[in-house]
Amino acid sequence: MPQYHSSGQIPHKRHTQFRKPDGSLYAEELFSTHGFSNVYSLIYHLYPPTLIKETGVPYSREPEVVEKRFLKHYSFKGFNVEPEDDYIKSKKPVLVNDDLHISLAAPRKSITEYFLKNADADEMIFVHKGSGRMKSLYGEVEFSYGDYLIIPRGTIFQLEFDDADNRLLIVESFSAIEIPRHYRNEYGQFEEHAPFSERDIRRPVNLVTHDEKGEFTVMVKKEGIVYPFIYGSHPFDAIGWDGNCYPWAFSIHDFEPITGRVHLPPPIHQTFAARNYVICSFVPRLYDYHPDAIPAPYNHSNIDSDEVLYYVDGDFMSRKNVEKGQITLHPAGIPHGPHPGTVEKSIGKKETHELAVMIDTFRPLWLTRAALDINIDDYYKSWMEESEAEATS
Repeated sequence: MPQYHSSGQIPHKRHTQFRKPDGSLYAEELFSTHGFSNVYSLIYHLYPPTLIKETGVPYSREPEVVEKRFLKHYSFKGFNVEPEDDYIKSKKPVLVNDDLHISLAAPRKSITEYFLKNADADEMIFVHKGSGRMKSLYGEVEFSYGDYLIIPRGTIFQLEFDDADNRLLIVESFSAIEIPRHYRNEYGQFEEHAPFSERDIRRPVNLVTHDEKGEFTVMVKKEGIVYPFIYGSHPFDAIGWDGNCYPWAFSIHDFEPITGRVHLPPPIHQTFAARNYVICSFVPRLYDYHPDAIPAPYNHSNIDSDEVLYYVDGDFMSRKNVEKGQITLHPAGIPHGPHPGTVEKSIGKKETHELAVMIDTFRPLWLTRAALDINIDDYYKSWMEESEAEATS
């Protein structure tokens, strides 16, 4: 997880008097996780963060689950999700369970009319297309193609896009999204063997203190319901903060791949960890260099986990006819493997330029209505030779 960081003005000691130039006190806020037992930050506001003027009418954004029990390989055309002007409406949950929600979004406009706060889940936003800035009271984090944005639950934020052509893969995680434990030593520092390091993590910069009163709408999501809160002061009124809990970014292009003489399993690609699932990054890399190596992955019976692969760019060595933004779901209980012809084709190749995000869940995922709307009907037949597939159609 990110290390201690400080920005703006803070007092010498915690929980002591810290006064404005006019002699009044700044409002101190402890932003804590797991009660008081995990990472936290201390924030110093111009105004108390409790100035609620009004509450609006709540509305549901719960996923429409249509199938919880199934045993079939699926694939979805992610770029078939229609763009929307409004960011909240643009988020389409496609695969969900009690540990995480995986959504696709194609927002056309920046978030300017309101602020967002997810009170339930950390959010991982993978930027497939687009660029801009994620703004919060901690400062701003610039993002562009290939960036993972990690936003801790409870963070009030806005997304400012540079143009209207944006494609996002979003994971809402009901447990903390963290750096894998085996990449960190007992002091929390990245180990030398880790595929990325502290230098690759981009923290918020350009802290701007908004001294504004008025009416500011914060859309708070809790248990699938969005609650509009009207606050009397601007949410980004921090004069300073310090701690270990804040939004940050990491680029998939900064992930340094681990390679070997023979094919290595997906855990070498692991990037983030959470309760009951992991997120991995497949990036351009040298192929296996044993003289008899088969670079394509072997057939695999994933008995204990559902495997989701989101295709970003390049040619994926084990798949045929995949498009940018396509998703495959290989559920626990039945094997999957390389498509016909891809094993022989991979032999002798020296490198791959594939780019993909993988999410392995250790509890079954459920299909939503939005997923079936972009489903590729006959994907489960794609391991058969073409002549055999045609004969069974």
